[in-house]
Amino acid sequence: MADKPNIIIIMADDMGYGDVGCYNPDSKIPTPNMDRLAAQGVRFTDAHSPSAVCTPSRYGVLTGRYCWRSRLKRSVLFGYEPPLIEKGRLTIASMLKNVGYHTAAIGKWHLGLGYSTKPGKNLDFDAPLPWPEATREQEESIDFTQPLKGGPTELGFDYFFGTSGCSTAQPPYGFIEDDRFVEPPNVYRAERLWGSRRPGMTSQGWDDSEPDSIFTKKAVQYIEEWSTGEQPFFLFLCPSSPHDPCVDELVPEIAKNKSRAGPRGDMVWMVDWMVGEIMEALDRTETAANTLILVTSDNGALPGDLMAEPRMVDAGMADGELETPWIMETERVNLPFNLYGHKSCGDWRGFKGHIWEGGHREPLIASWPGRTKPNSVCDELVGLTDLLATFSALNHIQLNDDQPEDSINILPLLLGEPVTETMRNDLIHHSGAGFFSIREGPWKCIFDTKGHGWFSSPPVPGSPGQLYNIKDDPFERYDMWDERPDITTRLAELLRLHQGN
Repeated sequence: MADKPNIIIIMADDMGYGDVGCYNPDSKIPTPNMDRLAAQGVRFTDAHSPSAVCTPSRYGVLTGRYCWRSRLKRSVLFGYEPPLIEKGRLTIASMLKNVGYHTAAIGKWHLGLGYSTKPGKNLDFDAPLPWPEATREQEESIDFTQPLKGGPTELGFDYFFGTSGCSTAQPPYGFIEDDRFVEPPNVYRAERLWGSRRPGMTSQGWDDSEPDSIFTKKAVQYIEEWSTGEQPFFLFLCPSSPHDPCVDELVPEIAKNKSRAGPRGDMVWMVDWMVGEIMEALDRTETAANTLILVTSDNGALPGDLMAEPRMVDAGMADGELETPWIMETERVNLPFNLYGHKSCGDWRGFKGHIWEGGHREPLIASWPGRTKPNSVCDELVGLTDLLATFSALNHIQLNDDQPEDSINILPLLLGEPVTETMRNDLIHHSGAGFFSIREGPWKCIFDTKGHGWFSSPPVPGSPGQLYNIKDDPFERYDMWDERPDITTRLAELLRLHQGN
């Protein structure tokens, strides 16, 4: 077992670069456990999610390929869409299972499941992605007593306990174990609570404040069970927090008023508490020394938690600064945020969904006692798609040259080994509305928009874009698109080359 370490990925939902104390000394949120983990290992400062929103990022993390290569070209899944990860595609879980790991996914899934309909009812599960939110009639046509197809246990995970999508914002609301609902949803909650908490089918006794506490309990039990044998384990733990709605009613009791950044800040604290519970379980079971643990997020953060009263605005208002309205795609309302003097994405420009750095630059902390260099910092460019190839190298697994297409082995960076050349020459970013940018060295080129690339019309190829020198201008203030056509032309060709793979 010594040459096959246990591997744990904890991936928060919408946690920003500026939320974590070791990344932002001015954070209003105590994060002692993530800070302690960083002191024990390596903290990456230029790590990026595969997308600026959650479903495509989760696809990219597990498969090592950008989600825009799949059927989903923009946005996210909203509830009852079929499985997004293609049958037979290599995942981190299936790869590790093939070399002897026991594998588990606990928490939010959000990658689609194969639902069945009641007799006489039909849904077009082949409809193009993304779907709109399901209607009540559509939800009530689902047979929640039937097994779910194409989910985690068919993609390499031996065990799954979690929810179909965003645990507190997307139906169906209920826990799934392996391929069945623990309590089949049988009540339709029609109210649209707290802005983004959508109506939908709900299990009896469901409490929106409980998922993360229950996910933590299940994860600790899993560690306790699988730390006793010789078989290594892989745990993919996906908290619901701090995804909106960030309101007092949804903050678990243990997390209330633990931050100075309102309910959303308390929910970030909850993620940190979960990290601490996992670290404590590893210490208690004496498995910490042979466990690689990584903590990150699926995309950038929201600016804060929502003020109580939305108001109508002109949907054509300009993009950009912190005070810019956050336009909801369907309702076209301004949802102003309480900020509490806290910078959820640090000083990076933009937030969740945006093509700017705040949308996809993530905290990434890795610790493996005796292997990662304590209190170290890596400034190299990396992507979360790189985890698959890195775990492959860690376990001496030979991958095909072209699959997965977008994963690079960054194990030397993780272990603090000397490297003679840049590990990653370029990286592609993708916004919530499907806009692309590409990073190469100091240059970042955004295509087809002068805005943030979220809650907008689809890209119009050939439209003016943006060009930034991230080294000299890390916060994307000075657009050089018109000044350096040589750079924009070259990077456009580089993007086309990647898209053609």
